Amino acid sequence: MNVFLDGEFAFGLTRIVAAWLKVGQELSQDKIESLLNQESHEVVFQNAMHYLSYRPRTEKEIRQHLLTRGYEEPIVEGVVEQMKEKGLINDLQFAQAWIENRSVYRPRGHKALAVELQQKGVERGAIEEVLEVLGDEKKLALTAARKYVHHLDVEDWTTFRAKLGAFLGRRGFAYETISETVHQVWNEVQSSNETH
Repeated sequence: MNVFLDGEFAFGLTRIVAAWLKVGQELSQDKIESLLNQESHEVVFQNAMHYLSYRPRTEKEIRQHLLTRGYEEPIVEGVVEQMKEKGLINDLQFAQAWIENRSVYRPRGHKALAVELQQKGVERGAIEEVLEVLGDEKKLALTAARKYVHHLDVEDWTTFRAKLGAFLGRRGFAYETISETVHQVWNEVQSSNETH
């Protein structure tokens, strides 16, 4: 909405900030500054909400997004705090959702998941808490290996071990877990081939 002072255009405001203004109302200089501050905050908040609408984000991601847009740091910090208070940003919930999604669609080892979450800006304590709940890495490795093994057209042990081991290694699983998983899946494939 356009605001005119003494018959001349002064500035624009979003409807939410300008909602209580009336034609003919007198505004002090302090009130004008307050309106402009509210407007700046509202613009940054709406930008953050738009960025958040695509997918969940961490506090760090939202902060970086807003700062790269050129918004002033004090306003960005105020918006981030407001979003945290309203539950719109919650790094622990983000980490839980991230790991659940990865476990279902692209299982990874604990180390790889921790690195991904650190890159997103999740604090170490939250990462450890979520990984503790996740449980046994061996189950994740088996899930990933069983999905991947259908892409392998390998009949000899050496090639099978090399390819599946490399795949699990790229997914961040520990050597011991990889070794056990490769053996177990190889045995499953062999017994499946014998029954066919």
